[in-house]
Amino acid sequence: MGSGRQRSGSAGQAGGGTQAAAGGPERRHVLGMAAACLAGCGLLGAGPASAAAEAARGRDSGARAAPKAAGGLDVAAENSRSGHADWRITRTGSARAVEGFASRVSVLPGEPLDLHVSTTAEAFTVSAYRMGWYAGVRGRLVWRSGPLPGVRQAAARVVPATRMVTTDWRPSVRLDTTGWPEGCYLLRLDTADGRAQRYVPVTVRSCSTAGRLVVVNSVATWQAYNRWGGADLYKGATGKKASRSLAVSFDRPYQSGRGAGQFLLYEAPLLALAERMGLPLAYVTGVDVARDPALLCGAVGVVSLGHDEYWSPEQRLHVTRARDAGTNLAVLGANCCYRRIRLEASALGADRTVVCFKEDYADDPGYRAGLPPTNDFRRAPLSDPESALLGVIYDGYPVDAPYVVSEPDHWLLAGTGVRRGQSFPHLVGVEYDQVKTGYPTPRPIQVIAHSPVVCKKRRAHADSAYTTLPSGAGVFATGTMRWVEALDATGPGGKGNHGLDAGAGAFTRRVTENLLRAFARGPAGLVRPAEDNLTAYYPGAPAATGGV
Repeated sequence: MGSGRQRSGSAGQAGGGTQAAAGGPERRHVLGMAAACLAGCGLLGAGPASAAAEAARGRDSGARAAPKAAGGLDVAAENSRSGHADWRITRTGSARAVEGFASRVSVLPGEPLDLHVSTTAEAFTVSAYRMGWYAGVRGRLVWRSGPLPGVRQAAARVVPATRMVTTDWRPSVRLDTTGWPEGCYLLRLDTADGRAQRYVPVTVRSCSTAGRLVVVNSVATWQAYNRWGGADLYKGATGKKASRSLAVSFDRPYQSGRGAGQFLLYEAPLLALAERMGLPLAYVTGVDVARDPALLCGAVGVVSLGHDEYWSPEQRLHVTRARDAGTNLAVLGANCCYRRIRLEASALGADRTVVCFKEDYADDPGYRAGLPPTNDFRRAPLSDPESALLGVIYDGYPVDAPYVVSEPDHWLLAGTGVRRGQSFPHLVGVEYDQVKTGYPTPRPIQVIAHSPVVCKKRRAHADSAYTTLPSGAGVFATGTMRWVEALDATGPGGKGNHGLDAGAGAFTRRVTENLLRAFARGPAGLVRPAEDNLTAYYPGAPAATGGV
């Protein structure tokens, strides 16, 4: 994000692949993958039931019951509790007055968690706030420590081979998460003198995702843009691309978001909306999805949030398998699944390092040892464009443009009252996606909004698109990175929120509510198949060859 963002090559460069046909061998292959995923999760018995049979029954009856939510949090009951408005930071203090990081990006309820804190104060406290709706307060105090001794820890350390910034900080306190409900947390550090506060984000992850919409915290992307210590995956000590890090570490605080990384801007507004609706939710990080092949089995939907750019091949594989087993996929941002990363261990544990050499992938020791290149998914030598998963593909940065409705009668837009051609200023930005059949693109795909943009003097369109798969899964991609941010827009618009106004807020909230309710019921494509309209917007596009 911002003027310092660097890209490798042209986003518009064509990759290999053809559109995925909805019938024939492709259909049998996808349904076979669905059955394999269900069997691998222990969800498919030895009898005649199969993903194909279930899908067929769903088409015959016009609906398929959503999987029953297994255990987990009662979201409505949790949000009926009183919130605590004091979760917000009001005193930042000096840059190094207090800051910290967690020893793990996520824990199961009851698992211990170490905090590594550095402060110039004699003492500090830790307050654990679970983030949600809570009648609009959005945070609830779950636990608070007493005064803890403060220590100023060592300065950042740079690993020469990759210019990775990390720390050797000692743990300051071990937290017992027993009794903490699953969800997204901000741990707030307060100096005892009251002069400074900082956040530390952590996810108390769900034991099961069955029957639930899975909110995925994009922690690898947060870390990719974390310039704490002077370097991230875009710029380094010189302020230029040549000095950027080739790997980044979770063993350091977040510089942005007052220590929260990108959570408050790109994720918290969606979390508040979904919890207000009382939907069955599960909470995980992208690292958890990569680590556990069975984590998404039985989930009704996966929700990718506003900025979800950096994925490992394992995360992508597991999301693809879930989609191809009937799990819906909501992409509420743009530039999703663009960079291919590798997760490696640090001194504190597994998956604490995000490796991404980008265009320098040939210098990566992991690649030389036979591992996948850590470059863009769409690029050689292992081209696998993100459109094969999402339907849309990243097309450019930066843009600031109105969002233009093209299909006002689509079910996702029900209740918005919009007209064809109606626009919402500034809703397309700062990055955008487009449907491009020069890349592998699942069909049928239905363009819902087709917004003209000008990116670096090049004219193009940003697309919101809805796709349905042979498994019955529905995939919706907003095509703009500002969607989640817009959920909180209630005023006349202004500089602080890119000019997003109350109209954009009301529109995105209603569409998102329609989407989440439909996706929470099970495979959306079985009852709401996409009606392919791509040739109306891209006349040279090949016609769709089938449907769900």
